[in-house]
Amino acid sequence: MKIIPTELPEVLLLEPRVFGDARGFFLESWNRKAFSGLGLDPDFVQDNHSRSALGVLRGLHYQLHRPQGKLVRVTSGAVYDVAIDLRRSSPNFGRWTGHELSAENKHMLWVPPGFGHGFLVLSEAADFLYKTTEYYAPEHERCVLWNDPALGIPWPLSGEPALSAKDKVGSLLQDAEVYP
Repeated sequence: MKIIPTELPEVLLLEPRVFGDARGFFLESWNRKAFSGLGLDPDFVQDNHSRSALGVLRGLHYQLHRPQGKLVRVTSGAVYDVAIDLRRSSPNFGRWTGHELSAENKHMLWVPPGFGHGFLVLSEAADFLYKTTEYYAPEHERCVLWNDPALGIPWPLSGEPALSAKDKVGSLLQDAEVYP
């Protein structure tokens, strides 16, 4: 597994070793021993799979209590994936990093607890898989507005994204409940 540093030291872009031939390919998306060797030892408790259409934007989500670390990847299609530091005590508070994840590049992103997360679908559809270190707790879920001008995230959009009701009413970072 190759680590590609991001603008935020805790958020890691991961490039797995891919073994391919005329029949197809094989890769390990998770191996506790290999991740431990990278200095990561998350205790995953839940696997999730979503499928979204072109132009769907999900996020920027986080759980205020019971924060989730996430190992995210795309198995079909492509997304622009964003992680934002929401730890007020962090020197990187409010900074974000964005990367394309796709079935083609097979990259994964480690989003640690204390960070918000979101993605925009760039392909006709995308299958998005992610492991979490904490169970989903809707009562603790919060959302920072995807287009907060203070963040200035240059989402690769043509037009308006398709948003859920909760994503339409996310908070500006300055008003959001965040981590200490």
